[in-house]
Amino acid sequence: MDNNKEAKKNSVYSRTDTSKVNLSEEDWKKVLPADVYYIARQKGTERPWTSKFEESKEIGTYYCAACGNALFKSDTKFESGCGWPSFYDPISKTSVIYERDSSHGMVRTEVMCGRCKSHLGHVFEDGPPPTGLRYCINGVVLDFEKAKEAEKKFNDKKG
Repeated sequence: MDNNKEAKKNSVYSRTDTSKVNLSEEDWKKVLPADVYYIARQKGTERPWTSKFEESKEIGTYYCAACGNALFKSDTKFESGCGWPSFYDPISKTSVIYERDSSHGMVRTEVMCGRCKSHLGHVFEDGPPPTGLRYCINGVVLDFEKAKEAEKKFNDKKG
């Protein structure tokens, strides 16, 4: 599923606008596909090994499926064996935000989109160098654009 196609009716979805998004849950429910809403807004989790991005080796950028915010570059993605797409570093210090999560009888660090505060997954301190972090992210809340597609769009705008 390409969440970007669904995002066309989502007026806040933008890969260039960095302003904060503050919609009511009722409005989010209207603009997001049900599976994205469940994870992004209700802090759900997709089943392990079900994401099309789990084993993807394509080069490009991963975006928030709720708002279009750039989150991770593919060169920070690694095979963690956890069942969800894993990254060791976000694109920028503001692309994601963190919150303590003490649900399910454990204490973890939740990772949310820095633009719209949608739930993405969790970060753990068992990742590879150089950060030692493992961002374990639900694939349902990710959109992806291949590097060559992005380059073509850029060149088309220039020309």
